[in-house]
Amino acid sequence: MIGTLSVIDVVIIIGSVLFVMAVGIIAGRKREDTARGYFLGGNKMPWWLIGTAFVATGISSEQMIGTVGVTYQHGMGIANWEWFFLPPYAMMLIFFIPVYLKNKVITVPGFLADRFGPLCGTIYSVLLLIVYVFVYMVTVLYSGSLACSELTGWHMYPVLIGTALVVGAYVTHGGLVSVMWTDLFQCILLMIGGSLVFFLALDKIPGGWNAMVAASPERMHLYQPASHELAPFLGMIVATFGAFTFYQVGNQSMIQRMLSARSTWDAQIGLVLASFLCVFRPLVTCFLGLVVYHWINVMHRAPPLVNNDTAFTFALTNLAPSWGVRGIVLAGFVAAVMSTLSALINSTSTIFATDIYKKHIHKDASEHEMVRVGMTASLVSLVIATAVAPIVAKWGIFRFFQTALTYIAVPFMATIIMGILWKRVNYAAGLFGLIGGVVIQLCVAFLFSGRFESFPKLHFFYVGGIAQVLIMGGIAVVTLLTKPADPVKVAPFLWSLDVLKNYDDGRKRPWYAQLKLWWGILTLAWIFLYWKFW
Repeated sequence: MIGTLSVIDVVIIIGSVLFVMAVGIIAGRKREDTARGYFLGGNKMPWWLIGTAFVATGISSEQMIGTVGVTYQHGMGIANWEWFFLPPYAMMLIFFIPVYLKNKVITVPGFLADRFGPLCGTIYSVLLLIVYVFVYMVTVLYSGSLACSELTGWHMYPVLIGTALVVGAYVTHGGLVSVMWTDLFQCILLMIGGSLVFFLALDKIPGGWNAMVAASPERMHLYQPASHELAPFLGMIVATFGAFTFYQVGNQSMIQRMLSARSTWDAQIGLVLASFLCVFRPLVTCFLGLVVYHWINVMHRAPPLVNNDTAFTFALTNLAPSWGVRGIVLAGFVAAVMSTLSALINSTSTIFATDIYKKHIHKDASEHEMVRVGMTASLVSLVIATAVAPIVAKWGIFRFFQTALTYIAVPFMATIIMGILWKRVNYAAGLFGLIGGVVIQLCVAFLFSGRFESFPKLHFFYVGGIAQVLIMGGIAVVTLLTKPADPVKVAPFLWSLDVLKNYDDGRKRPWYAQLKLWWGILTLAWIFLYWKFW
């Protein structure tokens, strides 16, 4: 035994890691030695690879650890974080993917620079690099090492360093091609592993799911009132236009999968595939917390957890059988950590090489030099993130990640939405949205933090919504008070119905490959979920 793991568990984990590394290294041999080949896979990625990679990147340690923990505490309402995907995905499908791919975008900061002006792109590049290193990578590394150290008895820092070294090895070598192929197998691993531990744990509850509903009916609803601490349904709607959509379209590590597509159809059908997989994501990221709560607080089989973030490891230790299941689950968990971390590494290298180095340090840099610079930036960012990861322990993992994401998202979404829908929005308005927007967001967050009697303490969704309305209003005022943007220059970056209608370049596809068909089926499935668990 190693901690709570048997020898077979350890063999399964190590074997899966070595297999994923081999896949990444082999896949990377076929990449083109160009910037677009390294950072976007040469724009040759098919829909099935895009969809699975999108899911693998989106499910990481902060969800398999943090979300199980807050579900244990707050109940099924937390599943909204996984199931409330249709509104933001619809915005992505309709507005952003067609515009991004029409302009052959490599990075989101690059799109901002082209639409508004160079300083807007630079500001966002720097912001994303800081966020990736000090928020995203830190959260993923900390929560992943926390679980592994508790289950194996190994010290956290060796786990952190080992994870960074393993992922860095194949990502640095193969770029996005390696990342996407490893994501395919990691998606399979984490979906199987997460679902397996949920169903095995649920089997230990006499009466199963129905017993949990009967014992705690108030905890088994998706709808939560506007005052709910973490998942107010009204707040989810507000976040659709801010944090939720930003996570898909403003977050380079997510949207880069779509930007690598061989066609707009592949990107959009890939998103549909990811959406269908999202239907099953609560099995991996949420519902285990419901089982742990029932086991502890209804069946009284263990004392209440002191730290909610330990609910996932508690389930593996106490509710999973010892015949290798923990190894399978941990293999899926490690896959989740590796997939998200590899995406962050690749996006960091992409942004630094194309938007910082190429534009501001060495404008004449060759394709080969840009690739080498991106590799170096990735390694440096990993070292920094590994060193500062323990600060996350001062906050709950879930709250730390989601609050930081919301406050970062608002200025960007206000700016980009105005920019693609209103041709008059100019450089000055873009600068106001990004720079003034950050100031407005921080001021609103401070006012509604509960420090002042005149301003009630609000959920960060509402804080973000208020700030977004103010920022968009400010962008409109600045736009009207300054010279309009050049209509010819900004025309390619504006959304229109024609852009949406011509997404597939007029190609005729068979009925079973129609985007409308699969999106319609998905919409019906989504409506059924909310009707069933409302």
